[in-house]
Amino acid sequence: MKKNRNVGVIGVGQSKYSSHREEVNQPEMIHEAVVAALNHSGITLDDVDCIVHGNMELFEMVHQPDLWHTLGTGSYGKETLRVTTGGTTGATLVAVADQLVASGLHDVVMAIGFEKLQEGHTTGGITNMADPLWARQLQTGALTGMTAADVIEEFGEQRAKMASMKYRIIMDKHAMKNDKAHRRLGLEFDQAEDLAKNSPALVGELRMIHMCSQSDGACVMIFASEEKAKQFCKQPAWIKDHVTVHREESFCIFGEPDYVTSHRYAAEKLFGRNGITDPLNQIDMFEMYDPSSWWGLDWIREFLMLEGDSHIKMIENGDICIDGKFPINPSGGVTASNPIGATAMVRVAEAALQIMGDAGEHQIPKPVNQAMASGFGGTMWTVLFLLTKDVPW
Repeated sequence: MKKNRNVGVIGVGQSKYSSHREEVNQPEMIHEAVVAALNHSGITLDDVDCIVHGNMELFEMVHQPDLWHTLGTGSYGKETLRVTTGGTTGATLVAVADQLVASGLHDVVMAIGFEKLQEGHTTGGITNMADPLWARQLQTGALTGMTAADVIEEFGEQRAKMASMKYRIIMDKHAMKNDKAHRRLGLEFDQAEDLAKNSPALVGELRMIHMCSQSDGACVMIFASEEKAKQFCKQPAWIKDHVTVHREESFCIFGEPDYVTSHRYAAEKLFGRNGITDPLNQIDMFEMYDPSSWWGLDWIREFLMLEGDSHIKMIENGDICIDGKFPINPSGGVTASNPIGATAMVRVAEAALQIMGDAGEHQIPKPVNQAMASGFGGTMWTVLFLLTKDVPW
């Protein structure tokens, strides 16, 4: 799996994430992140060869918004690609940018992910994508109580509910350290039982407090070849490898047989070809796409290839805290900020910032030499990244 060229992240820029960014239009909001990324990398637009742009255009109802956004992206006269793969869009943007540089086609590529969800109807867009007869099980859109029901059945109601709420409160404590985050609620652990009981119910045991929100915001990452990365950046975050897995062609609405989840399958592939036999000790942190705290706690087991209740114990023992043994989402994760077209990119961007030592108040206190980041969306579509501090090859 050796690349043609090593690729490093040399700049990251993010707008502030919020439920409503009514003071700016889409190009202006994106421009905030573009300027921040250029400033972080120390380069100018003249150094950028290609721009990769993506969002869920269905949600804002603006066709090919990259053409309009030229005003904010600086893409005029440059090669530009547009990518959309649902909830995984941000991760796919990173994969495409990485491949454009690794291939030798371009030396410096800027990837832009965004969403301005206040201008559209996200749930309406999701539910109207599915056939109303054959896809009835999908008509709740992104909301499902199945994961909560499965975790409760396996580990018991009290333990499962408390683990889910502790995970959510840890994520909020991380978000409180991140001034870009949308939901910064100031939750405390002694509120867990009350929140689990009184937060408004969405579906089954999935409650409002568990679920991610709709956020406006943009994320920009700048990728460079090894030669350019070393020229421009003191400490790049190197993209060592990434894997994309999905079950789109075999997604079943009439009951699921036993299967390996796309998360675990992606982890098996990524770990196998990179010599990772003990992820908890060989990887220093994980930025995970966690649409709700129920999914977050369940998916720890899949991504880290754990068995039994090891993942529950990690939450109960505080191992996933920013100062714990295996920090997860020091940025606050998806439950804190969810600008859909950028959400999966934010996971990779935040992992890169941890390696670069530029995460600010939510920088992990221990050294970060190897990090993992994931994206998720649609019909069990997973993208998994491995980033390193040292040049991979």
